Amino acid sequence: MTKFNMCDRLLRIINDIKEFSRKRDWEKFHDPKNLALSLVLESAEVLELFQWTKDNQINPKRAQNIKDELADVFYWVLKLADYYHIDILEALVQKMEKNRKKYPIKKVKGKANKYNELD
Repeated sequence: MTKFNMCDRLLRIINDIKEFSRKRDWEKFHDPKNLALSLVLESAEVLELFQWTKDNQINPKRAQNIKDELADVFYWVLKLADYYHIDILEALVQKMEKNRKKYPIKKVKGKANKYNELD
């Protein structure tokens, strides 16, 4: 999928999300605090799928929920980004560039340290 097609698809998805909320008269509930709260709650539901697992092996019945829970997280990310008029794909590109500078390969390869804990 080309970048143009991906951006076009993302815009269609965002418009679909907006229409979904508008038709249900939910926009009045979607202020930044509630959007962020919903994002965290849905993220916790992803984490919950791993609760009480051994070696990160999710029960196959529960593993089916990963797709839905990740979609829920993405939904709230898109809602919050849209609220602040953030091009989320460009924001990710910019963040990856920052991460490349924070985590140079020579300093971090094979390590799990945070950037401010590097030698």
